[in-house]
Amino acid sequence: MPSSTPDGGPEENPAASAHTDKTTRSSWIRLVTVLIGLTAVVGGMLLAFALPSIHGGPHEMKLGLAGPQPAVDAVAGNLAPDEWTVVRFETPEALAAGIQKREATGGLAFTAEAVDVYTAAAAGAPGAAAVTALGTVVAQQQQLPVRTHDVVPFPADDPRGAGLTAAALPMVFGGLVPAIALTQLFPGRNRLLLRVVGVVAFAVIAGAALTAILQFGTGSLAGNYWLTAEGLALGMAALALTVLGLEAVLGPIGIGVGAVLMMFIGNPLSALGTGSNWLPDGWSTFGQLLPPGATGSLLRANAFFGGIGSGYPSMVLACWVVFGLVLAGIAALREPDPAPVVDDPE
Repeated sequence: MPSSTPDGGPEENPAASAHTDKTTRSSWIRLVTVLIGLTAVVGGMLLAFALPSIHGGPHEMKLGLAGPQPAVDAVAGNLAPDEWTVVRFETPEALAAGIQKREATGGLAFTAEAVDVYTAAAAGAPGAAAVTALGTVVAQQQQLPVRTHDVVPFPADDPRGAGLTAAALPMVFGGLVPAIALTQLFPGRNRLLLRVVGVVAFAVIAGAALTAILQFGTGSLAGNYWLTAEGLALGMAALALTVLGLEAVLGPIGIGVGAVLMMFIGNPLSALGTGSNWLPDGWSTFGQLLPPGATGSLLRANAFFGGIGSGYPSMVLACWVVFGLVLAGIAALREPDPAPVVDDPE
């Protein structure tokens, strides 16, 4: 019979009360920890998106110079070495050809009549604007007019390259969404191969579709359609397979790790709208080692420069594809979880 207090009410159990207090304290500690963690994540997201823009500017950007030796030496001597890397050309024609071959991002050619500014807007509009501003200052100092030449422009239908910049998020989502969706639709280790085949097939189809939209729909891309579509498919496959592999090894937390890595770090450091030389060296290097940055560089190289400069980002993306497949292979080779034992009733 339960004990009671003098007033007739049930007597409080000290052990149960202590257990309740302990559980309540644990819940509050967990809540505070989650709130601090979420705040750190939001703050990190702000830094990841804001700092590259705040500190954006020329960083070891290759500047071609052509013309009389004294004029070239005078300009080269006044450039900040951490902002510009000088590449010398014999003639203005050689300078223009060098920009098309990505030997320089832009350049200046000096003649007795004018200062000719050569840019490649498709390599990054901010970089082209910085070269133009530099040429304008030099021309004012020499009291000469400025003549501008956009050697590799964006297509006439999208002269500011808005479509290329807007492609960043669809590329990242194109890697995250299929990996998450197929994991939910086809769960389990025995369906891992099905998920891998699914994300690769999606990457091929989506790469072709997005390239068609950007090239034929909005007129934002130029160049060989199939080459560009192949590069975009490789990038989306690298994203999706990495997230899929992380989920297969780590479980649901793997999707979170992949999302943070690709969207909240890789996307702002991809430099798709500016070109990698517009970011500080450390961020630029790290960003180009992640799938969003490598995909953006490969897309730019294939769509505007005939594949020149596509080797490094292709190698980076291939490594991420292999990494994702290795993770999936590790998960597939794990021993299956033992089935629960059910006692037969006698």
